[in-house]
Order: sequence, then structure tokens, then C-alpha cells
Amino acid sequence: MADRDALPLPLEVRARLAELELELSEGDITQKGYEKKRSKLLGAYLPHPPGLEASMAHERRPPMAPSASRYHRRRSSGTRDERYRSDVHTEAVQAALAKHKERKMAVPMPSKRRSLVVQTSMDAYTPPDTSSGSEEEGGQGEGTPTSSQGSVSMEHWISRAIHQGSTTSSSSSSTQSGGSGAAGRLADVLAQTHVGKSGPIAHLSLKRKTMLGVAENGNSLRRSCEFGSDLLWPPPLESEENHSAPPDVTTYTSEHPVQVERPQVSTVPRTTPKYGNAELMETGDGVPVSSRVSAKIQQLVNTLKQPRRPPLREFFVDDFEELLEVQQPDPNLPRPEGSQMVAIRGEPLGVVTNWPPSLEAALQRWGTISPKAPCLTTMDTNGKPLYVLTYGKLWSRSIKVAYNILHKLGTKQEPMVRPGDRVALVFPNNDPAAFMVAFYGCLLAEVVPVPIEVPLTRKDAGSQQIGFLLGSCGVTVALTSDACHKGLPKGPTGEIPQFKGWPKLLWFVTESKHLSKPPRDWFPHIKDANNDTAYIEYKTCKDGSVLGVTVTRIALLTHCQALTQSCGYTEAEIIVNVLDFKKDVGLWHGILTSVMNMMHVISIPYSLMKVNPLSWIQKVCQYKAKVACVKSRDMHWALVAHRDQRDVNLSSLRMLVVADGSNPWSISSCDAFLNVFQSKGLRPEVICPCASSAEALTVAIRRPTDDSNQPPGRGVLSMQGLSHGVIRVDSEERLSVLTVQDVGTVMPGALMCVVKPEGVPQLCRTDEIGELCVCSIATGMSYYGLSGMTKNTFEVFPMTSSGAPISEYPFTRTGLLGFIGPGGLVFVSGKMDGLMVVSGRRHNADDIVATALAVEPMKFVYRGRIAVFSVTVLHDERIVVVAEQRPDSTEEDSFQWMSRVLQAIDSIHNVGVFCLALVPANTLPKTPLGGIHLSETKQLFLEGSLHPCNVLMCPHTCVTNLPKPRQKQPEIGPASVMVGNLVSGKRIAQASGRDLGQIEDNDQARKFLFLSEVLQWRAQTTPDHVLFTLLSSRGTVLSSLTCLQLHKRAEKIAAMLMERGHLQDGDHVALVYPPGIDLIAAFYGCLYAGCVPITVRPPHPQNIATTLPTVKMIVEVSRSACVMTTQVISKLLKSKEASAAVDVRTWPPVLDTDDLPKKKPPQLYKPSNPDTLAYLDFSVSTTGMLAGVKMSHTATSAFCRSIKLQCELYPSREVAICLDPYCGLGFVLWCLCSVYSGHQSILIPPSELEVNPALWLLAVSQFRVRDTFCSYSVMELCTKGLGLQTESLKSRGLDLSRVRTCVVVAEERPRIALTQSFSKLFKDLGLHPRAVSTSFGCRVNLAICLQGTSGPDPTTVFVDMRALRHDRVRLVERGSPHSLPLMESGKILPGVRIIIANPETKGPLGDSHLGEIWVHCVHNGSGYFTVYGDEALQSDHFNSRLSFGDTQTIWARTGYLGFLRRTELTDASGERHDALYVVGALDEAMELRGMRYHPIDIETSVIRTHKSIMECAVFPWTNLLVVVVELEGSEQEALDLVPLVTNAVLEEHYLIVGVVVVVDIGVIPINSRGEKQRMHLRDGFLADQLDPIYVAYNM
Repeated sequence: MADRDALPLPLEVRARLAELELELSEGDITQKGYEKKRSKLLGAYLPHPPGLEASMAHERRPPMAPSASRYHRRRSSGTRDERYRSDVHTEAVQAALAKHKERKMAVPMPSKRRSLVVQTSMDAYTPPDTSSGSEEEGGQGEGTPTSSQGSVSMEHWISRAIHQGSTTSSSSSSTQSGGSGAAGRLADVLAQTHVGKSGPIAHLSLKRKTMLGVAENGNSLRRSCEFGSDLLWPPPLESEENHSAPPDVTTYTSEHPVQVERPQVSTVPRTTPKYGNAELMETGDGVPVSSRVSAKIQQLVNTLKQPRRPPLREFFVDDFEELLEVQQPDPNLPRPEGSQMVAIRGEPLGVVTNWPPSLEAALQRWGTISPKAPCLTTMDTNGKPLYVLTYGKLWSRSIKVAYNILHKLGTKQEPMVRPGDRVALVFPNNDPAAFMVAFYGCLLAEVVPVPIEVPLTRKDAGSQQIGFLLGSCGVTVALTSDACHKGLPKGPTGEIPQFKGWPKLLWFVTESKHLSKPPRDWFPHIKDANNDTAYIEYKTCKDGSVLGVTVTRIALLTHCQALTQSCGYTEAEIIVNVLDFKKDVGLWHGILTSVMNMMHVISIPYSLMKVNPLSWIQKVCQYKAKVACVKSRDMHWALVAHRDQRDVNLSSLRMLVVADGSNPWSISSCDAFLNVFQSKGLRPEVICPCASSAEALTVAIRRPTDDSNQPPGRGVLSMQGLSHGVIRVDSEERLSVLTVQDVGTVMPGALMCVVKPEGVPQLCRTDEIGELCVCSIATGMSYYGLSGMTKNTFEVFPMTSSGAPISEYPFTRTGLLGFIGPGGLVFVSGKMDGLMVVSGRRHNADDIVATALAVEPMKFVYRGRIAVFSVTVLHDERIVVVAEQRPDSTEEDSFQWMSRVLQAIDSIHNVGVFCLALVPANTLPKTPLGGIHLSETKQLFLEGSLHPCNVLMCPHTCVTNLPKPRQKQPEIGPASVMVGNLVSGKRIAQASGRDLGQIEDNDQARKFLFLSEVLQWRAQTTPDHVLFTLLSSRGTVLSSLTCLQLHKRAEKIAAMLMERGHLQDGDHVALVYPPGIDLIAAFYGCLYAGCVPITVRPPHPQNIATTLPTVKMIVEVSRSACVMTTQVISKLLKSKEASAAVDVRTWPPVLDTDDLPKKKPPQLYKPSNPDTLAYLDFSVSTTGMLAGVKMSHTATSAFCRSIKLQCELYPSREVAICLDPYCGLGFVLWCLCSVYSGHQSILIPPSELEVNPALWLLAVSQFRVRDTFCSYSVMELCTKGLGLQTESLKSRGLDLSRVRTCVVVAEERPRIALTQSFSKLFKDLGLHPRAVSTSFGCRVNLAICLQGTSGPDPTTVFVDMRALRHDRVRLVERGSPHSLPLMESGKILPGVRIIIANPETKGPLGDSHLGEIWVHCVHNGSGYFTVYGDEALQSDHFNSRLSFGDTQTIWARTGYLGFLRRTELTDASGERHDALYVVGALDEAMELRGMRYHPIDIETSVIRTHKSIMECAVFPWTNLLVVVVELEGSEQEALDLVPLVTNAVLEEHYLIVGVVVVVDIGVIPINSRGEKQRMHLRDGFLADQLDPIYVAYNM
């Protein structure tokens, strides 16, 4: 292979060359740099001198050690059994990815606002703690070769890791865009055209228009995003066309002919439609949409169409209860078949005559016999010996500490610490000597040391929980060193503050110079080891809580003896310790067992390892150490750094204890380490992995043997089997396997068995994975102060299948999962804490970390900075992966990496990842030794404060336990029996208000058919009675109108219309006025002139571009012959700004009514027929439909009469109105009701409340109003704006006690939360809670319900939200799960009849059934006024008939779903009261998964998820749910919302969110009635006009 001719250059290299040339021409790189990089790129393809092998496409490989090259030659031949497959994992991952590469998955990339992208780039970079491992994750996967070079020699891989900064990217998935944005993209284009590729823009990031030049036109060709990476040898390139086609973004096809044998996918080159601004594209509905967003969504839809894992079985109970899937075991699953295991006994613990009776006795012996013998050597950060502690010094200082603890704290009568009390030991990791003295001092004083970490800040991750442990242990004293004491955070007066959650502590410094000498006659009492507690070791649980494991003195001694025996320790041996000496293996070997055997410990602090990862190896050589205690991480670091060393010699080592050897991924570190250092004297049998746990101390350890021929035990297990808890040796699928190494045999004197992890501790079968349990003196005794948990962990009695206990002695659960293999070898496959049970299968967090790391880790994420945990969503655990991203990786790179990680985990573990998040470097909470604090990370994730910079959610692939989509059931048809008022056994849902004909009242206005006549009559009979008062924003009266004044102004306006406008009767006139009195006068002027008025909201002067087109549209659609307005607005309509928005030349004549003619018209117009048109009511619905409803004179008068009766309005009344006067009930109350009923209307324009939120309530109080009307937006303004001012308002004399009705005018479901908080807030100001109610109106009938004065209070019911989705009403108790409160929408108005009908079949429905509300009434509108006469479409809105039952009555369809319910209350006439509950508009409702959802319900759930979500709107798009949230807060929180929103909607609505869009406050459009315009929002989103902060596409 070495003497091959020059190879043809792969595309990747050519592209990179083109890019380099461009960089050179742009001046981004020097000539020298260019040549260096170019020769590096071409190096691999030029003929090599013999002896070197062609390596990766960009690097030469150094000559290998002979053993290594033999190993590799053997490997590449493809045989399997000659080698240990420790690196199988990386190969598996690469193979899995290559497989996926064939399947071509197009994942839409999230889009991010520029500011967010910048934030996470180099600016935020602080080099991370290079600690890539920790106690928790024990450096998983250390030494797994990175990307695809599974077969490259170790040195080569390491050198890559070291020079990684300078090397170019080696994977076809990432494009390194050189130079500045445009140049880089240009380079891509050149590179692409160079090799003749064509393809879509694979991942368009919707960043704010920062893509310059080429990219903007949408024809920049991006590098195809294949998953998979280069293979080691460039494949034989038969032809130039052998490159992979880019993924097809728009259509998902799998028609590429795939040739599996060859590593690269050969595809027929074909052009795929580009998308960008240039071309249109059909979406799922066949709607052409020219937008990048919809292309993304289309891509998402296509991705979701791909075959998924088979869905699980579903269950339904009671035809609509959606029960989530209950996991049914698959009969074909692997099951354990072995016989029941037998407990394994370790060799007997030999009794050696000179073993001391206790550890203190050992210390006394060595301290007096050989006081000069070195006990501990500490190092400084330069690796120089700092201090040597001898046994004599350790002995004398420990006595001093013991004396001072017992006699110098507190008073003689009341000592603070007595024997048996607990004290905290707080020592930094670089001061083992002080720790050792303090620890033995405590043992001598018979107090119990609790070693903990140094609390660095007041809010250190997990330090609060440690505080709780100290509190529960009753700790009052903390021993610490001088340096540490000085370094603790101090308060202003110099005292150490109380840390959060910590008890009050006395800090006591143990340095000799601070202590008093014990008197001559004082001597510690040294007893034999007994059952008193010796020390407490802290342990952090999965949920973050900290427990204290108590270890007795006899257990301590026995454990030291067992370790001495199994490790063969002898006196004066030298041992190098890199581990944390405060707990676990580091404490047991480096502080305790070493003293028992008078050994010499060389302690390497973590800070030195960070500076010089080779320091421990150097110390082993320097001191000729026999033993070293390390973690896989330390071996991994040594590998990465070892090439600087020449004179390394490890032949002195007889034992290398690997503390986290039980971690399945330590095996690759061990192998790689041996591979490199075998040539430096390291013998294979020296490596001794051990397994340990806080509860059971050392569980098993491999013994150092002299026989190098006996290979260690290996198991290559099937991952599939493991996930079912079964041991199956690697089957034919080869990819998903886990290689585990043995951790030796059971400890001397111990008995071990394996029990089922859950439930009764029953023995496992021999081929079953379970929890290891140990019975021995040398284990922990209890969790301090927790008797229940202690019983379950330390007092376990394993049973056989017949139920008989296997031993009379209790066993301790180790928390380790594994099995006992042949020859009594113990294998550990994972930890109980890392166990995640996803739909019945077990996965280990460590395994998933390793898979993620094997996907080219070094480029994008930091090794060992990956957290994997599960969160419970929808009754199952879901896997979350969080990694720290390198600051120099681009958006695209990291996204690419994320997609590949998902695929790798899917292939190898057969499980979906629910959420994958990348956070900026150094932001994950750390444990004291630099690992990731898992529970804290999980906590941050769940509360939305992790602040990731990239998130990929895959709920579509993971969530398989959703209820089945519903098939519609045929409803009751005409064939069903209808008897009287019953529909199949239920009372028909119908109700009506009082009958107008039968009400006797002295209503003078009744005798007039037309409102214009009523006004004339009032002008004659009560000319000076004030009808209207308009308030300014300061609450003063701006203007008012009496009956006569109104009549006179209306006459003048009528005259002007006839003269200047030359209008005939029946002509339409648009009234464009601000809310006020001019509008009212103009309206009656039109009636007097016989014209038909249309009220139009004037354009907003600050926002002409969006508001003016609506005005223009209404004027055109209503066919207005002229526009009447004020002078100011008439100038605005023709201004320069206006001409930019609309064509100003096409306005009809514009009349301004500011200066009116003095004369009055010859005669006032009187309509001939009351059914002719009185006015047109134009409004835009929330779905964006503009509709004008025709209101006849009859309907108008009947309407006013109905309201007068319901609200008992008389001339002596005042009514305050704070509504927009342009359509619906707002217009009727503002303009019409006063003229009909004669009451005084106090008019408050809602826009004035923005200046003065208290205006409306102050007016209500000042005018002593009894009835007032407002909108939801007004109520919200008051609730938000006056929330904190109730006291000051009270002092200003605001009194609402006279209000008997405060009605919210709305066309939607009552907003219960808002009305309730309003009532609560202003209760102190005298507002009676029963006064607040809502009304309900719609297009076809402007007011159907209105609370009014008499009649029962509005009622509230709770319905089951799940039933509602199936169009059923099921009443539940308040507070029950899935309950939704619905408030009655006011009382039905007089003259109104309501029935509930099925919107599809038009059949009547029964009581408490959900259906469309139909209404029959005199004041219904008489139809839509449309230009094109396409009334057939909408005609049934106004005249529908039931399909059976009463088929004669003509009904109007409201388009709203609701139900009627007969209550226990009685109304004024003594009848039982029928309450109408409005659920939501049919137009707005979303049909998803066969069920009907109302946006407001989903929005309510979403708003509750995070404090920063201000507002939310949802809408469907091609069967995907799109959620738009407004973020209040920093943009860094944007990505936190994605998982929270997805989880909430899944949990509460069983729906998967397709797209989450995070926008700024105020982006969600809201109309004047305070309703969300969701369809406008949808159009804005699809047209890419929202300028979102972040868009996440859930997979």
C-alpha cells in the first residue's frame, strides 16, 4: 500500500483546495500558510517514501511501534476474533452512520436570529476545564478513537487530537467556510462547480439577511449534508461521478440505487428543485407558497413521512377516554434462559499475625517505630515535591488535632464536640497532608469526620444539598486548612457567610501553629476496631440529593485488610495517587490502606493534572512506584500528551488500579493505554480495573498476576439483549454491541449475588443482568438518619425463586448493574443511577454518551462534557442529551453533528433521543473535580434556565404512546327516534330568552319603526336631555350632545350629503372617524339623508402601511359612494405616506364634516319599508375574513329594544362605555342604544386608556355608573396597568360599589382567568364579583347573550378537556386532571332562540352535547353584503334548517361551538335557567389527529410553562402544530422555551409540536377586540415576515 502511485483526489480535497485558493486571493491567508496547507492536503495523495502508510486525506502518520502496526495489519484484514474489540464502538457508530447516509435524511435546520448566533461564537469563549471526566461520568469513552479512523493507529489518532486545531475538517459532512461569509460561500460554490455538483440549499438558516451576495439569490449551492464520514482508505473511484447526491429537500424519495458493498453511495446525479426566494413550491396542501419557511416545514413533513418504529399497541376504554399506551411485552423479546445463579464467595480473608487491631493502632505503631518513614508527598502545580509528611509527624499532629477538637472548642463544662459527634472536613484537592492529619485526628478523638468539597461560591452546584447533609448529621464544626480558610468567600465584616442550605458552622483551622500543645499526661484512647461509626462518605444521588453513608470502624479495618490482601500491598511500597483522596478509591487506597501498611503515597493534585496530564506517569518513573491509582480519564489524557516524552519507563509498576474500571467505556482507555505504553515497559497484567460504590466500598478488583499469558475476561454483548436485561453474546448484527471487561473477582471475605433491580430482591438467572449485592463486614452500614432507605439498601435479603432467603446475613445493594461471568469474574454493565427505562427497555446513560462521543467528537463538542439523563414526559422516560459545544464550530457544523448523533443512537441503541441540546463552552454546572453535575443540569433543563445555543427536539420519532387518531363516529341521524323534545333519550338542547311580544313595558320608542324617528321624537319631547358625554384622557368632559344638538347636527350633515355629495337614498357612505361624537352625528346624518352608513376604523397615523389598506378595502368592498371624515383624517388619506400604501387616486369623494353648512335639508328621509338596509356592519374575523353584515331597520330597532329590556335602561340611567365603536355590539352601544332608550352614554375611547389606564374606572366611580361595558383588551390593560396601584386609587376616592353590571363585550369563549383576576384585584375598591360578566355575539347576530340586571348569577362548570376534543361534554369536579373551567356567556337576550346542532349533519343535539350554536331571532343580520355575489357560499350562515325535528324554522349559524345546560337555578319567570357555554369558533378550531382542538387551550398550557412567555398563539400548517411564543427577557432564553413548550403540549394535549417560533413582544397580531389574529400570524410566518429570534423544527 505504501508504494502506490498517486491517488486520484477525492472531491472533498478538491473542494478544500478551491477554498484555499480563494482564501489566498482574498488575502485571508498568507502565501506560506497556503503552501503549507496545500502540501498537507496533497501529502496523502503523492507517492510516499517506503515505510510510511497513506493516512487520512490530510495528514502523514508517524511511524508506528511494531506491535501497533502488527495489530493494525491484523485488524484491516477483517478478522474478528484475534483482537479484543474495544474500539468496536466507534466502528459501529461510523457504520451505522454510513447506513443512514444511504437513506438520506433531510432534517430542517433551526433558524436563529443573528444576534444569537454571534453571542455563542468566539466572544463567549473561555477555554473549558479540560477535565474531560469526573467522578460522575468517569470519563466515559476515554480513548474511543474519534471519527471514522477506527483503524488508525493510536498515535495517529492522538496526534490528530493534539494538532486538531490546525487540521482541516476530515468529514464530508462539514464544510469549513473559509474567509468571510460571502467569500466562504463563494468558495463552496466554486468548489462545487469545480466538481460539477448540483443540489439544493440543504440547510437554509433563516438568519437576518446576513447572507451576502451569492447566497441571497438562492442559488448558492451548499455542500451536501451526508451523514457518515470518510473511510480510512479512499475508495476505488471508478468514475468521477461516484459522489453522493445531496439530500433532496423538497421530496422524500428513496429511489437512489444503493450499492451496499462500496462505502460510498453511488447515485444517479439528478437536479432537484431549488428553493429560495426564486421559485414557488407546493406545500402539503398543494398551496403554492414562495417562502423559505414553508420549504422548511415541507422538509419536516417529508422527514416525518419516513417509516418510523412500529407504533405500540393502544387501548381505549369507554369510547372516548384516551388512555395512553400501556406497554405490552413483546412475546419475541429475548428472555433469560439460564439457571438460577448461585452466590459467589471470595477467597477467605487471611489473618496475618501482625495486622493491627485498628487503623489508629497502625498509625501509633508506625509513628513510634519508624517516625522518619515518608507517609505522603504532595506536589505543587509545577510538579515539584512541595512537602513530605512522615509517619512521625502524622502521628504527633493527629494527636494535637484530637486534643484541640475535644478540649479547645466551647467551654470546659460545655465542650462543643464530644466523642461520636460529626464534624465536617473541608480541604482543597491540593492539600492531602492537612486532610490526612485532620482525618486521623478525628479518628483518634473518636469524632466522626464528614469529608466534603470546598464550597467555592454561595451557589455552587450541589453545595446546597451538601449543606442539608451537614444539617441532618448535626454538624456544628468544620475543620479546614489555613489557605482554604483564607480562600472562602467572606462577608463585609470578614466572617464566612452561611452558605445556602448550610447549618451555622464554627470554622476551625487545623494547622499546627494555630493549635495548643496537649499536656504531657494527655493521650488518646486507642481501642480495637468496633461498631462505632468511623467516618461518613457523602454520595450524590440521581435526583441531586446528597446522602451520607456511614462506615463503622470494623468495616474500615476489614476493608483495608481485604484491599491489602487482594492488591498484595507490602510495607514501604510507593503508590502514586491521582484520585480524589476525600472519598471512594482515592480515600481507601491513598489515606487508609496506605497507613495500615506504612506505604508512601505520592499525591498528584487535580490542578497539576490540568497543567501537565503526564505528571502521574513522570512520578511513577521518578519514584519507581509499584502501584498507581487512576481513572480512565487520566490514562486518556496521558495518551493525548505522551508524545513529548522520550524516557518514559513504566516497568516498575506491578499494579495500575483503574478506579472507574467498571464503567463500560473504560475498556477502550485501558486498551489504548496499553497499546501505546507496552513499548515503554508496561505489562498487560498490571492493569487492574476495580468496581466500587459508596454503599459497598470496593465491590471487586482484578488481582495483579505474574502470569501474563492469562488474558483478562472480555464480553462482547448485544446491546439489544442488554436493553432487555439479558446477556447475549454479540450476535450477527455486529453494530450494536457493548464490550465489557471484567473487574476481577469478589473481595476476600465477601459473598456476592445478582438480584433483580426492581421489586423483590430475587436472584437473577445466570444470563440476566441485575444489581450486584454484597454480603461482607467491609461495606457501609447505613444512610445517616434515613432508616427507611437504609433498610432497602443495606439490609437486603436476596431470595431464590421459591422465596427462601439465601443467607441469614443481610446484603448491601451496590448500585451497580452487571453479572458474574465464567470463573467468578465480575462484569459491570452500568449503574442503577444511569439507568433509563424507555418504553420498557433499559438504556444506560454512559452507553449513550459513548455513542455520542464516537461521532467525531473532537470537532464540535468537548470530550467528557456530555450529560445524558431522562425526563418523564407523557408517562414514559425520554432521553435528553446535553453537550458543551466548541466555540469555533459553526451553526451548520453543530447541527450536522446533532443530526448524526441522533442517527447513531437510533441505530445502535434502537431508541430515539427526545431532545439534544448544545450549550456554550463552560456553562454546564460542574462537580468539584470538573465533571458535569448531572442532576443540576437536569434541573436547569426542566426549569428552562439551561440557555442552550442549539436545540434539536425529536418528539415525532420518540413519542410512540399517543392515543390512536380518532375516526369520526356517525352521529344521530334522522333515523333516530325523536319523541317530543327528546333526541335518543336526551332533552333537546334548546333555549330562549324572554318573549318580546309578551313583555308589557311603557316603552315609548316601540311605536316608531325607525331609529331616525326616535331621535326626532326625543329632540321634540326632551330637547335638553344629554344623551352622550365624551371623556378626554384626563377624565374631563370633552364634549356632550343633547337630543336636540344631535338632531340639528344630523340635519346639517344630511344637507351636506345631498348637496356636496349628490347622493341618492340607498347610497353607501363610509364614516372614517375616531371614536367620539362626530361619528354618532354622521351616522344619524346618513339615516336622515337615506344613505347607508358603514363605520370604519381610521388608519393609525404611525402605522399607515398596515392600517390604511384595510380602510381602503372596506371602502371598496362596501361600494361606498363617498367617505365622510374629519379634516385631519381627510388630509391623512391623501398624504404622501398614504400614497406609498394605497392608490390614493381611487378614493371616492372625501367630505370633511368639520365646517357644516348652516341650512338643513328640505325634508328628512323616511324609509318605505322597515326591512330595508339601515347600516352595514363590517369587521375582520380572527381568521382574517372581511365580512359586511346587512342590518335592516327592523333588526336594528329590535336589537336596541332587546338590550333595553335586558339591562333595564331608562332616560334616568348613565352607562359607561369603553369599547371600539366600529362593529358589533360595541357600535350598537356607542351609537344606537342611547337614542332608543334615552339613557346617557359616557363614552371613553379605549385608546385613551393607554395614556391613563385608570380613566375608565375613575369615570365609572365619578359618574356613579351602575352599568358599564368594556372589551377584554381594556380589562387586561386595567389588570396589568393598575395591579400595584389599588391603594393609591382608593385614596383618590375610587369606589366601584355601585356597579351592578360590568359586561365584557366579546365574540369568543369567556376568558375566565382574566375576569377573575380583574374581580379579585378591584374587590378592595368595592367591585362586587358577581357584577363582572361577559356577553356573546358573532357575525350573524351581534348579541345573543348579555348578563343584564335581573336573573341568576353567571355559572361556571368544569369540563374534561379530553372529552371536548371528541366533541363531547363531560362535567368533572373542579381541580380534576384535564379539567377546563367554562363560564356561562351571560343570559340569552329577549327574543332570541338558540338550538345546538351538529355542524356536519345539521341534526339537533341533546342537552350537554357539544355542537354549533344556531340562533333564531328578529335582530339577526339579514345576510352578508358581498361584492361578487357569491352568497351561495355563505348563505346558509343566515338561513339554515335542521335536517330533522323542527325543519321549518330558519336559523342563523353562528360558527361557534358550545353547549346548553339546564341548571338548578330559576330565572325571573320561575323557569329553570338554561345556561349557554361557548367553547370556541369552528374556524379557529384545529383538526389534529382526528380530534378538535381549540387554540386557546393549547396557548394557555404554553403560557404557563415559563415566566418569560408573555403571549402565545398556535395554528396548524400541513398537519403540523406551529407554536409562536413572545419572549420577554433576553434572547438567550429563547432556546430554553423549545423543550418546555414541546413537553407541556405533549403532557396536556397529547399533541406533538411541529415548529416552535420564538418572537419579540408584540409580534402576535391582536385586533381591537383583543382577539389574536392567528391566520395573519400564520401568513406572516410563512412569508418569513416575523423576524423570529429562533425557529425550531421538531423532528
